Amino acid sequence: MKVWKKAVEFAVKVIRELDNIQSERKHFRIIEQTEAAVTSISANIAEGKGRYSKKEFRQFLYIARGSVYETVSFLNILLEMKWIPTDKTQELESEALSLNKMLNALINSIN
Repeated sequence: MKVWKKAVEFAVKVIRELDNIQSERKHFRIIEQTEAAVTSISANIAEGKGRYSKKEFRQFLYIARGSVYETVSFLNILLEMKWIPTDKTQELESEALSLNKMLNALINSIN
């Protein structure tokens, strides 16, 4: 599935950016929460695909979509803390919006 592949690629990019954070005070909790949110996108797509009904699959896609928004929220907090650069945040947000559109299209295609 293209949307699952894009979600995996997005997770890798976000995690790589998190690895670049330079701060005297490492806030491991927010970094861990960001990693959890971004990796749950592809995980929920995969888990939903493995379910027995379209209704269950759709519900997991809704959860994945929520994780996209959660990831964007964390990225904005990290931007405000000046731990990730503006251009990188904008790039990742753009990818998140693209991923969100793909999820919406898949949700709408499930009858």
